Amino acid sequence: MLRLGVGITGASGIIYGIRFLEVCKEIGVETYVVVSPAAYETIAIETDYGKDIVEKLATKVFGFRDVAAPMSSGSFKTDGMAVIPCSMKTLAGIAHGYEDNLLIRSALVTLKEGRRLVLVVRESPLNRIHILNMLLANEAGAVILPASPGFYHKPKTIQDLVDHIVGKVLDSFNIEHKLYERWRGVQSHRRSRKE
Repeated sequence: MLRLGVGITGASGIIYGIRFLEVCKEIGVETYVVVSPAAYETIAIETDYGKDIVEKLATKVFGFRDVAAPMSSGSFKTDGMAVIPCSMKTLAGIAHGYEDNLLIRSALVTLKEGRRLVLVVRESPLNRIHILNMLLANEAGAVILPASPGFYHKPKTIQDLVDHIVGKVLDSFNIEHKLYERWRGVQSHRRSRKE
């Protein structure tokens, strides 16, 4: 069974993190989750969910300040980690190795152990500092996956847009899913439009 670390920050787009946990639970991926205090505030602002939704969807939730939790050590085996959504503050902490909480510590442990770290960054527009921090994180081994969905699969709902990003994160870990229709080339898409 696959096991992933999941960090959820207070960046706008909290539904990406919640949906990621839902899908992981549905397909049997274990999730070990760290939620920032700001993320709990964003859940209340952007969704109709309560704080308990994350705890019900996760295999285990660890405290944000619990830097002695299992996730703080490379000996706690995972198949990687996703930070979804990833705030610019968390990105900066990861890019510069500033381990002041369990979420950032877990992300840096993921990198030092040579495991896949996917950062679903959420900000617009980006300034030079944001871009340089993405570059630093990428050079350290992180996958930078902006929360910018594609439209070739003709999304009809917000859920379709969310699922496209969640599907791309799952793709980064080579986890099979059917969250969106994959690109099949121009001719295939033209044919399906005529049908």
